[in-house]
Amino acid sequence: MKKIINVLTSATVLSTVLLSGASYAAYEIKVNDDETIKFGGFIKIDGRHVDGNVGYRDFWIGSGTVLAEDASQTKFFANESRINTTYTGNGVTAFIEMDFYGGGGNEIISNSSNPRLRHATIKYDNFVIGQTWTTFMNTSALAETVDFAGAMVGEAFVRNTQVRYSKNGFSVALENPESYGGDPTNDSMPDMIAKYQFKGDWGNVSVAALVRQLTTLTGETESAAGVSVAGKINVAGKDDFRFQLHQGNLGRYVGVAAAQDLVGEEVEESSSFMVAYRHFWTEAVRSSVFYGNITTTESDVDRSHWGVNIFKNYTPKFSIGAEVGNFEMAEADADSTYMQVSAKLAF
Repeated sequence: MKKIINVLTSATVLSTVLLSGASYAAYEIKVNDDETIKFGGFIKIDGRHVDGNVGYRDFWIGSGTVLAEDASQTKFFANESRINTTYTGNGVTAFIEMDFYGGGGNEIISNSSNPRLRHATIKYDNFVIGQTWTTFMNTSALAETVDFAGAMVGEAFVRNTQVRYSKNGFSVALENPESYGGDPTNDSMPDMIAKYQFKGDWGNVSVAALVRQLTTLTGETESAAGVSVAGKINVAGKDDFRFQLHQGNLGRYVGVAAAQDLVGEEVEESSSFMVAYRHFWTEAVRSSVFYGNITTTESDVDRSHWGVNIFKNYTPKFSIGAEVGNFEMAEADADSTYMQVSAKLAF
């Protein structure tokens, strides 16, 4: 209770600082009758207060630093802001996007930070080649959150360089391998993924399967496989329910560093899920409540993340959001409560 009170006390300060925003507009260049270039992205300014014995992070992933005693920290940052460029012409679409989580920041003087590549893809016909979200993901099943991506402990969340073929709801891909916890220098087989997505006026549900060959620290090869069911279901009005269920030897594909692919010479097995409900109070005001959890067999991980938020759109592209939640590492008897407020303007 003390953690929650401390976090809520900080909310007033955070909200006051973040209510100012700049104005930007989308920009499109028509090169000729067949080619266009678009510039987009968003600016997002965040204020975050964390209180507990899991160390501060700008956003929760699947792991954390357990502290000897509770600590309280507040930060303001703009790293999640991103810019992208899309080229379309002659049957080809190319997309590149960067944010500013590339490190190099200096909070003493300039608060500068380096750009980081997120996506770089070329699409032609039914093929996508490049770095983007893994085919194993259903991106529509991510909750709308202030904390970047929400309950990552229960989500499939990886960007891979890949070659993907998609048609009529079916996708198959070869993706970059990486034996997390093993010896990736001897990875010789790409990860293989197949997914089918059902769609309708009711929403969508995807079923995906992953097959990999992992390399242990001693050079042995181990097979790994896992499955996922995820989706977004439209409910009354504009409300929606989002969910993800994952089971198997999924390692780095689920939970964002909560589980390794290999623990010693053993292939890790994990079970994870995420559920979220979004409700529209009015056309301009909406809230989401979400919860995610992951447990593993070899490393005995048990981690969860819950949150509840509210967003208000002041213009179609400018919004303010606030969120309260908790991240827990149950196997280490550690948790932290957080409060985050953001101002976001999309291009």
